[in-house]
Amino acid sequence: MRRRHFLTLLGGAVRATWPLAARAQQAERMPVVGFLYGGSPETSTHLVAAFRKGLGETGYIEGRNVAIDFRFAEGQYDRLPELAADLVRHGVAVIATPSDLPSALAAKAATTTIPVVFGTGADPVQFGLVSSLSRPGGNVTGVSVMTLELGAKRLELLNDLVPTAARLAVLANPKSPFAASAVEDLQAAAASTGRHLEVVGAASIAEIEAGFATFAQKRIDAVLNVPDVFFTNRRVQIVLLATHHRVPAIYSSREFTDVGGLMSYGPSFPDLFRQVGIYTGRVLKGEQPADLPVLRPTKFDLVITLPTARLLGLEVPSGLLALADEVIE
Repeated sequence: MRRRHFLTLLGGAVRATWPLAARAQQAERMPVVGFLYGGSPETSTHLVAAFRKGLGETGYIEGRNVAIDFRFAEGQYDRLPELAADLVRHGVAVIATPSDLPSALAAKAATTTIPVVFGTGADPVQFGLVSSLSRPGGNVTGVSVMTLELGAKRLELLNDLVPTAARLAVLANPKSPFAASAVEDLQAAAASTGRHLEVVGAASIAEIEAGFATFAQKRIDAVLNVPDVFFTNRRVQIVLLATHHRVPAIYSSREFTDVGGLMSYGPSFPDLFRQVGIYTGRVLKGEQPADLPVLRPTKFDLVITLPTARLLGLEVPSGLLALADEVIE
């Protein structure tokens, strides 16, 4: 009787370990996506959710059949090479860099074998990420919104809103690899309309403060920013400073108008993250980055915040309001 009882207990114990063993084997087989981003987790919750949504559209659910290993540089671009190298050392299946060029360049430099799926506002061919948009080649592909090409359009919209503005300024992060070329394009666009463009560099919280003090001192009429993750992280500070100094500004994404910024024109960054998530899922399923063309979104949103316009004493022209995809009342 005691022997039969012992065997019953033993059988129950073995059966109890089966789910644990199965879960362990599942975890062992679960692919890991390395998520490398120049921003911070606190300011990008909605973007990470969009990336997860894209993965989910290809059948990959975090914790069920895929794991995500996050690395955030918190705006410190010099940390990215080591963060990328750390993901490579951990043997991730894919590295996703959903939004900034510095992260994509760091990932590309870190590995020639692990697939890299990027999202960027820069020209990926110009900066050496891919050989061509249609046939990327190598281990890298992704989504390019070419937001830097939108600089001239933002200047045009700023002119529509503040036609009397003669002295313009641009806020640029000198640590960004594409800041110089973006500023050059903006200067050419401003010069074609006979306007002066003041360039102010900012790569820290203190430098953003100093930059807006410079705008006030030099009586700048209107401001725009070069797209940069660091500025997106600091969007509340930037919008508050622009309002405090009563400087009309147009921003590179609606993340700024969501916190009270006057006007934004650019792509949907949540959709960019979602598209990178979809491409990441396709690579996990076995598709090769070399064969996946770089995607080019074609929809850009103009958002205007009327309370901020009224606070700055601006009358938004009816024609500009008609162009807006969203007017925040």
